[in-house]
Amino acid sequence: MSAIRFDDVTKQFLNQARPAVDHCTLEVDKGQFVVLLGPSGCGKTTLLKMVNRLYEPSSGTIYLDGSDIRQMNGTTLRRQIGYVIQQAGLFPHMTVAQNIGVVPTLLHWPKAKIRERIDELLTLVALPPAEYRERYPAQLSGGQQQRVGVARALAGDPEFILMDEPFGAVDAITRASLQEEMLLLHRKLRKTILFVTHDVDEALRLADKMVVMRAGKIVQYATPLELLSHPVDAFVNELVGGDDMVRQLGLVRVEAAMKQLPSQFQMDGQPTIACDTNLRQALSTLLRTNAPTLVVIDDQTPVGLLTLENIKASTTTPPHPFGCCSTSSPPGA
Repeated sequence: MSAIRFDDVTKQFLNQARPAVDHCTLEVDKGQFVVLLGPSGCGKTTLLKMVNRLYEPSSGTIYLDGSDIRQMNGTTLRRQIGYVIQQAGLFPHMTVAQNIGVVPTLLHWPKAKIRERIDELLTLVALPPAEYRERYPAQLSGGQQQRVGVARALAGDPEFILMDEPFGAVDAITRASLQEEMLLLHRKLRKTILFVTHDVDEALRLADKMVVMRAGKIVQYATPLELLSHPVDAFVNELVGGDDMVRQLGLVRVEAAMKQLPSQFQMDGQPTIACDTNLRQALSTLLRTNAPTLVVIDDQTPVGLLTLENIKASTTTPPHPFGCCSTSSPPGA
């Protein structure tokens, strides 16, 4: 069963010529990091906000773990879903600890459990509790505020996290750092995440799968590698830079191109590379070591193999102008 499912969902705002979201069908598997990508006004934020019922669909149905969200109390639903927005949305009159503890307090957790959870999450987002618990948002940098926003979204231990342009208001260096931390958090916690961005590089770096939207419709739903190598049309190809192979290598993670380990695998001193490293770094390592194969590792555990042929295959241009993609919904659904 999918974690989140959109079944022919449409949102038509009053006095608008066309729907903001137009008959979208989409399934998100449990534990996936799915990025909604597209130009301004394409409907990605509207689609996201219908999951926690900040907007109600005009038609169609959204399911969480198989349950119709319209049958759930809105407040109860939102307490089960973490939500992170661009400006962090912290309450300025509350300390960092109080901000993070909002949902656990509403859920009537014991005070000792709330304190423990706050310290656990501050440590998780690299903000030492003793230093940051009693600070106010105005005393934090933009990047620190976003970290607190992520911690607050995780506080009630929700299975679902919605993120709406969460890193769009910080500088490029901080943004790259936050993206790296987000990848590490997802790898550790395996929450189901829907993440809205208009930044293509950010989407390709973070996503397990990407939803490309245009004019309220889903144009293509596929992995970053599939989008780059088999864009469904010229719009997707131009959006993701499908013709720039060097760029592809720098944005696609090693784990997207690796092959499985053989059943009787032994290390035998082969060079290694982390699974969340990009393919450009992998190519550099192959050339520098002159090794035929890299062992892909996840926290020192071998999880796959990568060869030059795997890298070449990941950037192979399809024989026709636009190849078929692997999707959970047809183009334009």
